[in-house]
Amino acid sequence: MITFFVIGGIGIAILLLSIVIGDLFDGALSFLDVGGDLFSSAALGGFLGAFGFAGAIALDATDDLTASVGIGLVSGVVVGLGAGWASSRLQQGGDESTVRTSTLTGRTATVLNAIPAEGYGEVTIQVAGHITKLNARSAAPVAAGTPVTITAVLSATSVQVAPLEA
Repeated sequence: MITFFVIGGIGIAILLLSIVIGDLFDGALSFLDVGGDLFSSAALGGFLGAFGFAGAIALDATDDLTASVGIGLVSGVVVGLGAGWASSRLQQGGDESTVRTSTLTGRTATVLNAIPAEGYGEVTIQVAGHITKLNARSAAPVAAGTPVTITAVLSATSVQVAPLEA
């Protein structure tokens, strides 16, 4: 039973290290070219932890080493696959991205503060779920609340706009 507890403890230690440090074996199993991110430190730690602790519980309940190893293997595979799947899903991240002014040309914005003929006003734009406020210039005055198209990026914080054509 001590052996099962040691294996389970090693699994928990690997899980904790992979949470704190990151994937310990990143690329070490890439030569297998199967399963993608399913073979990760989290998957290995989950497998070893479940194998060890489920095996110890089964050995205590049945006193049959063969059954305990079988129960531990089944539990380890299930938990390992779950941990690997969860780890790969979390690493993929969402579709949010950092808003870059260089990608704003052609997008529609709304004038927040009126844009005078010879000066700057402000526009707001929503990109990838982020609301961004930028300084804006226009060839002609534009009133607040008017939808505009960004025609050029002047700097990291300012853009050239034109009223939307109806």
